[in-house]
Amino acid sequence: MPPTPLRPPRAGRGRGVHALALTVLLCAAAGPAAAAGPEPSPSSSPSQLRLPVVAGRIDSSSEGCAKASATVMRQVPWAQRLLGLGRAGLFSDGTGVTVGVVDTGVSARADALSGRLTGRSGADSDCVGHGTFVAGIIGAAPRAGVGLAGVAPGARIFSARGTDATGTPSASLVALGIRAAVDAGCEVVAVSAALSEDTAGLAAAVRHATAHDVLLVAPAVPDDADTARDGQASTASFWPAAAPDVLSVVDFGVDGTRPDGSFEPAAADLAAPGDQVTGIGVTGGGHFVGSGSSFAAAYVAGAAALVRAYHPELTARQTAARMASTGYPADVPRLDVNGALTGVLPAHAAAQPAPAQGIRVLDVPDDDGAVLRAGALAGACGALGMGLWATSALRRRAGARHGPAGRSHRIAGDRGLGPRPGRGAQG
Repeated sequence: MPPTPLRPPRAGRGRGVHALALTVLLCAAAGPAAAAGPEPSPSSSPSQLRLPVVAGRIDSSSEGCAKASATVMRQVPWAQRLLGLGRAGLFSDGTGVTVGVVDTGVSARADALSGRLTGRSGADSDCVGHGTFVAGIIGAAPRAGVGLAGVAPGARIFSARGTDATGTPSASLVALGIRAAVDAGCEVVAVSAALSEDTAGLAAAVRHATAHDVLLVAPAVPDDADTARDGQASTASFWPAAAPDVLSVVDFGVDGTRPDGSFEPAAADLAAPGDQVTGIGVTGGGHFVGSGSSFAAAYVAGAAALVRAYHPELTARQTAARMASTGYPADVPRLDVNGALTGVLPAHAAAQPAPAQGIRVLDVPDDDGAVLRAGALAGACGALGMGLWATSALRRRAGARHGPAGRSHRIAGDRGLGPRPGRGAQG
């Protein structure tokens, strides 16, 4: 017995359903593009752009303090695109949160931080450039014609030194910087140092931050792998990242892997972009490139500012747990900014926030009418879909008036069951 053929849908209804489905697909594809507006293409590699490298410290071979860069990153850097910061900015830009940067200082001449920078006395200058670079990853303001912007461009930055004039960190200076940032009211503090030894003063500073509900973010390993290996085992713990309640971060590159020869941490809570990432300079509108876990920690600190602004009910510990639990699965979970902001956690998770009263959506600056276009497109799609559905319904009603014979003939013809040539003569 030949197999029974599958019964196709009725012709009139099939055309209506197919047309409506096509409309939905087209609208779904066009909607996000219209809402988001044109998006720059991925940035070229830093080597093609010839971006200067930001220094980690200065020594006798350095030519004085950091100079301005002549190269501007006009396309969106890979790290911003990977983290989906354009979408995250619709929910939070970090406004209302102050992020402390414990590093080489942050330059008051950095235009991208203008009006949002305060600091400990003497920490508003940066001869090395590293602290300014980190602060830019966290909160650089967007500018017309520039692809680079910080993770939390609405956040304020508080600068505190954790190094000497050459950029060399010490436990005592890092401890003083942490305490200064906590006492200044920071909710998140990014510490760029990864120290091989803990001290009583550093441990006390970390406890001071925890007692004041401040989230500390620090690199799990130093940026300089050769320095890290001096006197260290193949994997080791570094401070303050290894201390309790500190969110420890490791870096990865554009291909998702860690750079060759990278120092392996004993443990890390999150991974974030940190290899060949782009940042601002101490002055001017040009940009630099840098690599290291301290820059990955800056991305996580910026994301923490977004989360603390969007979920003010969360404690520092809950914020850290939420970011870790919403990360992309990997040996070390990878930062998912949008997941940390809007992801729904299991009911038993410690970081589950109170039910949100609606969704807070920020204004979109310089969208060139993108929001209006999105609304108009949604209305047009809805009207088109209803029109197609109504047309399909009218056709079915008209077909029904022809009686069962008409319907049977139409269905039989659609199935290919009508009389074949020569078959009637054989009857």
